Amino acid sequence: MASVTFKDATRIYPGSDHPAVDGLNLEIGDGEFMVLVGPSGCGKSTSLRMLAGLEEVNSGRVMIGERDVTDLPPKDRDIAMVFQNYALYPHMTVADNMGFALKMQNVPKAERQARVLEAAKLLGLEDFLARKPKALSGGQRQRVAMGRAIVRQPQVFLMDEPLSNLDAKLRVATRTQIAALQKRLGVTTVYVTHDQVEAMTMGHRVAVMKDGLLQQVDSPLALYDKPANLFVAGFIGSPAMNLLPGKVTDGGVQIGDFVVPVERQVLAKAPAEDTLTIGIRPESFELGETGVGVDVSLVEELGSDTYLYGTLSGLSDEERFNAQQIVARISTRHSSTPSGQVRLTANPQSVHVFSNSTHERIACAWRHRPVHFARTRSGAACGGPRPFRIDSFESQRSIASTTTVVAAERHFRRSTRRYERRRRPVGARAEPGTTATVSRPPSAPSRPLAWAGVGE
Repeated sequence: MASVTFKDATRIYPGSDHPAVDGLNLEIGDGEFMVLVGPSGCGKSTSLRMLAGLEEVNSGRVMIGERDVTDLPPKDRDIAMVFQNYALYPHMTVADNMGFALKMQNVPKAERQARVLEAAKLLGLEDFLARKPKALSGGQRQRVAMGRAIVRQPQVFLMDEPLSNLDAKLRVATRTQIAALQKRLGVTTVYVTHDQVEAMTMGHRVAVMKDGLLQQVDSPLALYDKPANLFVAGFIGSPAMNLLPGKVTDGGVQIGDFVVPVERQVLAKAPAEDTLTIGIRPESFELGETGVGVDVSLVEELGSDTYLYGTLSGLSDEERFNAQQIVARISTRHSSTPSGQVRLTANPQSVHVFSNSTHERIACAWRHRPVHFARTRSGAACGGPRPFRIDSFESQRSIASTTTVVAAERHFRRSTRRYERRRRPVGARAEPGTTATVSRPPSAPSRPLAWAGVGE
């Protein structure tokens, strides 16, 4: 096993006027599962082939561990690659396909057979070793291709869209097998896909690429919660984030006939811009009496979820045809299916603000959450007493939905009563705006669930 490093790696194809991969800088840790994701032509497969030695590196370096492999041939890089089309020899059996690379390396027959059998047991292929590829299903062929890579015991696995030829159900099953296998083997893996669902569910970290440039690299949840720019925000997530351009006004950004609240400190980060883009995830929307007006054009009921599709209210038929679509996920247990015009609102904590000039994310629309309690496993919280602020929830109603406030208020009362019994004499009450300290109970375990104020 080894780490992988791209240092200003660039690839320019002959006759092209711009690089396919432009100055890629990326560090992949030892044993990490890194996913390269992006639309077609973004340079993800080219980056993988540069690492494999199948593409020339015009400038920069590629390193595996401490070795500079930029100019080494593929056979000397100690890597194994799984291709999109499996690349199995049709005239060979499964066992011969899996052991062919070892045979070319003059590995003794007894050792070769032992390693093939070990990989076959790992992948559930023991009963298929005597079959030829034409007698296997798509998923079984993919496992044979993976077995051929496993028997080599390489430092790095490279996978170039290995699931794209499988049907939807088999793709879900196979991707879980690949993730579990990588975790069991602990081998550094670089996985290329255009499917952001695969990227989110499989990778330890995800690198998003566009036009040969690395846009953002982070954990899947960090990409989802804090996209660096408009492209990442629109690419990660299914359905994608709603990106709504609007005019900057006093107190927020106007979308249609509704002003989305945005803190002045956030607006001050883009003082020269008259328009900003508001980003809201479909699941962050809630039906309400106030909010962004949307003319519903389609309702999809999927059992577990219901999706509303529509456009901003007040548009003509021609404008509606070319207008940006708004998607909202709502509860499936409504007594009636929404239709016509609805109002959609969202907690400002889940609203993202993007610059229209740089396309970069500025911040969340509102940085201070309603005061309530959450259970955390933070080391800081477990290390000793942690202060929390007791405040009135009435001041939060203008920036949070009624449902969120009521739930938080109920949780606030229960949690406060529970802990104040231990800290204060009977009958004592905490006034709004005061500060109290919550200590860990003496009987708590060494790593307890500590209570902490969210938003501090």
